Amino acid sequence: MADTLKQRAPAERVPQAAATAPNPRQQAQRRNRRIAVLFTLPALLLLGALVVYPVIFSVGRSLFDASGEQFVGAANYVEIFRDPATLTAVRNTTIWVVVAPTLLTGLGLMLAVLTEKVRWATAFKLVLFLPMAVSFLAAGIIFRLAYEQNPDRGVINATAVAVHDLVEEPASYPTARARTDQGLTGGTGGPYTTTEPVRPGDSVALGFVGLAPDAVPAGSRPAATPGPGKDGIAGVAFLDFTPGGGGTQGEVDPAEKGLPGMTVEAMRDGKVVASAKTTADGSFRFEGLADGEYTVRLPASNFAQPYQGVNWLGPALVTPAIIGAYLWVWTGFAMVLIGAGLATIPRDALEAARVDGATEGQIFRKITVPLLAPVLTVVFVTLVINVLKVFDLVWIIAPGPVQEEANVLATRMWLVSFGGGNDQGLGSALSVLLLLLVVPAMVFNIRRFRRSRS
Repeated sequence: MADTLKQRAPAERVPQAAATAPNPRQQAQRRNRRIAVLFTLPALLLLGALVVYPVIFSVGRSLFDASGEQFVGAANYVEIFRDPATLTAVRNTTIWVVVAPTLLTGLGLMLAVLTEKVRWATAFKLVLFLPMAVSFLAAGIIFRLAYEQNPDRGVINATAVAVHDLVEEPASYPTARARTDQGLTGGTGGPYTTTEPVRPGDSVALGFVGLAPDAVPAGSRPAATPGPGKDGIAGVAFLDFTPGGGGTQGEVDPAEKGLPGMTVEAMRDGKVVASAKTTADGSFRFEGLADGEYTVRLPASNFAQPYQGVNWLGPALVTPAIIGAYLWVWTGFAMVLIGAGLATIPRDALEAARVDGATEGQIFRKITVPLLAPVLTVVFVTLVINVLKVFDLVWIIAPGPVQEEANVLATRMWLVSFGGGNDQGLGSALSVLLLLLVVPAMVFNIRRFRRSRS
């Protein structure tokens, strides 16, 4: 019996020794964790210094006044919704969030689908993606120049003016003014009418000034007054200025040139009964007029100021104009991401739909878009995050006088804190508000990425 117990004792102690021995796998896991912490510690410290600490400091600073000495609680957050300039920034930010990501996602989807049917699809995508290589600073300068209202500087308005002038002929003499003391009456820019009634058989001389001699059309000839005829009225529109001086005001002198291309109307009882265009020597004639008194009129269309394009950077259009610049930069990004998602769609489903007689529009609406929904969502949310932080384009493109009309939360935060406001309490409150708006979109995107991995 004793021998049996002696033989069993060592056998019973073996499992206990084995249970207390360290597991090699667990040791390896612990070692890997320590190594991972060691390698990530610098990044964590940097993240804490550059992200966590500023966030905590901003939240605390937002509870104090401009000087940072007096605790005001939520007063700065209340001020956000009282200050008209800040409310304008909130309104503009809302417009950005609603309009820009929607348009970009739609444009990206449309271009991604179309480039599949283009022979030079790679080159086309490269051209559209190139603006992504341009910084917002450079893009802002480019579009600030492109949006200039002066057509001689702004390419967009230069194009608009060229198209407008093709459709509607510009006025011939925008700077010309009639000599109101020489038989004509009317304000600057016309219309001008004769002060005395005119009868068939009469001639009238319509003198104008305010026009440089070199601004007269090249085909102009020395002014001449034609004979009126018995049933007509004749006249001449001329530049009543003799180079070098001399001449008589109100009379046609030999060195004075006619003004061709002017529209002249004969009026009776307030109605236009005849119309004519001045010839190269400035002369015009109305024929076949009934006996009676008439008034000769030169319509304001002869003196209208040239079309100067659209005031893109005015208070009404500055925000849409800046959004247009943003679209130019980011359309390629949206197209490439959506195009990558489009490449993963099973072609069998598309071919089966075509075999069943579905049109391309039906395939796009009922197959392509639903299958691309996860990609479209990621692109849209990513753009929302980016739009909420937009600063460079707004700051550079918007001129000083309309800066307040174009402000978004990021630019308003800068102006309040450092751009002359010197109220870092309100500025910190705006930064916290901006953070609260960005965080939900970031969380949504992170969850999306995790779901796609699983």
